Amino acid sequence: MRDVAYVALGSNVGDRHALLAAARDAMAALPGSRIVAMTEVEETAPLGPVPQGAFLNQMVALETTLEPRALLSALHAIERASGRERRERWGPRTLDLDIVAFAAQRVTDAELVVPHPELPNRDFWQRELAELESTVKS
Repeated sequence: MRDVAYVALGSNVGDRHALLAAARDAMAALPGSRIVAMTEVEETAPLGPVPQGAFLNQMVALETTLEPRALLSALHAIERASGRERRERWGPRTLDLDIVAFAAQRVTDAELVVPHPELPNRDFWQRELAELESTVKS
């Protein structure tokens, strides 16, 4: 099934712009996938209790034939390739890739919940998602 996944990208460690660019390239190279729209990159304050630097954030609309869990696995591989180490919840990271929503699917299991449960708490995700949805539907 072909669907559009809305994927949030974030980075607050290292060359943030280069990490986001490399992530976009890697996502576009996934089997049966292409980026059909993206928001501008913006800087946001970190969320959570851990002191850390500001994030660069962006969201892409990724048209893909990958099933949700296969896409999640591929995104985790892209994170690892960027040097991401999952040490501390809400901690600093080279790259964070989150599936925020799908155009036509919902997922709820132990590994993946879509729409992302943090969507109501992130104004910038809501704004970016609305922007992309209107662009993709046009």
